[in-house]
Amino acid sequence: MITVKLHKAQYSETEAAEALGVSIDELRRLIRHHIVGGEDDLAPLSQANFQPSDLLLLRILAGRCPQPAGSC
Repeated sequence: MITVKLHKAQYSETEAAEALGVSIDELRRLIRHHIVGGEDDLAPLSQANFQPSDLLLLRILAGRCPQPAGSC
């Protein structure tokens, strides 16, 4: 089970990838596949700020969320 305590209000792309336990390329693939929905240019992503709720959503989409009481 992966647990990450989110104590910041905003995360950079690098911090978001680290918090999720994925590479930056994998983070971009997650966003491209689940959020953007295609091969759109993700260059601005490197300057994006992620909220803790964004990381939670990405963790769920990646299938890496903690599973309390057998749910996810």
